[in-house]
Amino acid sequence: MSLLLKNAMLPSGEIVDILIEGRLIAQVAPNIQSTADRTFDVGSSYVLPGLVDLHTHLREPGREDSETVASGSRAAVKGGYTAVSAMANTHPVADTAGVVEQVFRLGQEAGLCDVFPIGAVTEGLNGEKLAELGAMAESVARVRIFSDDGKCVHDPLVMRRALEYVKSFNGIIAQHAQEPRLTEGAQMNEGAVSSVLGLTGWPAIAEEAIIARDLLLAEHVQSRLHICHLTTAGGVELVRWAKSRGVQVTAEVTPHHLLLTDESVRSYDPVFKVNPPLRSASDVLALRAGLADGTIDVVATDHAPHPTEDKECEWQSAAFGMLGLETALSVVITTMVKTGLLSWEQLAQRMSISPAGIAGYTEHGQPITAGSVANLTIVDSNATYTVDRTSSLSKSKNNPFHGMELHGVVTHVFFAGTLVLDNGIVNERVND
Repeated sequence: MSLLLKNAMLPSGEIVDILIEGRLIAQVAPNIQSTADRTFDVGSSYVLPGLVDLHTHLREPGREDSETVASGSRAAVKGGYTAVSAMANTHPVADTAGVVEQVFRLGQEAGLCDVFPIGAVTEGLNGEKLAELGAMAESVARVRIFSDDGKCVHDPLVMRRALEYVKSFNGIIAQHAQEPRLTEGAQMNEGAVSSVLGLTGWPAIAEEAIIARDLLLAEHVQSRLHICHLTTAGGVELVRWAKSRGVQVTAEVTPHHLLLTDESVRSYDPVFKVNPPLRSASDVLALRAGLADGTIDVVATDHAPHPTEDKECEWQSAAFGMLGLETALSVVITTMVKTGLLSWEQLAQRMSISPAGIAGYTEHGQPITAGSVANLTIVDSNATYTVDRTSSLSKSKNNPFHGMELHGVVTHVFFAGTLVLDNGIVNERVND
């Protein structure tokens, strides 16, 4: 099937037509004359390389009451993503070739976007014995990123061994930086607000201490390290310092840490309970600056769905985590593009090109040129909308942006040349 996109604005600002034939972009040029099977006049909306998320919790297998690979894929497409990376903290844990292959095949069955499993670093996320890293890397899923996310690989020797092991296949260890001894019972960011509310604080130093240690380990063994959900000004400075030394480190920031602060917790609404926690306004400014100058490489959602009973309860008992896939692009447009901190080209870099490059997803994050796989996202940059958690395509509704007005609406998504989001409606291909 051939598809023609008329009046498409590239991230550079150039307006072109884009002809898609089969899986590939066939031509990019002004005023293409073609008898395509279907023509879209996108009215100078931006066309971006399909978004890529390095940090998604899809919960399957084991917590299908929160999310499934199929429902998470729908949410991803609604948010403009053509590839997501499924974290390993499932039940059972994705610490073997068998489990990562199961997740990979569930993604293929859903057929809406690519789902790439992330393997656990340690067996059962227990932080003691390395998981089957080599077997997962050689499996059908071809795992290259490993993370115990949700938990920190706190033992420095285990972390060193993991960094050394993945060098043989150019793998990456993605660290959830949280010193467990400094965060026992922690409920929110340690600071003035936690003191007023009487909630146990999660100090910035608990994140920064692990980041500093792991940067030194990565430098020592000359291996690739990725810092998950960076949240503190000090962490930004540590990554900046390490990059100046040539350490092979990349870092991500979440949309919620770019927009929300610990002041939200004054409501005691558990929708704002997340790990790592919402930080101070000064941390938010440092994160935005770090994303703008490239110290932080990518935006990653940390999409963490939970069933209603796990979030609509008293604060102390509530689960950590927020939804992110459907609103991530709009949050970044609102906080970074509309404020002049990022250009559209830089947004495409942080949300598609760089994450695809880090993970080695070769069919994603490509230039919008003839011969590239047609993974494309169209966004109306002039549109605004009010977030409504009841309209979420995720199985869960724990959306911290409910009721907020955000900029930018994803209208169409093409996954390998197939139209999977048409005027904001997901083309259903599976039932789960």
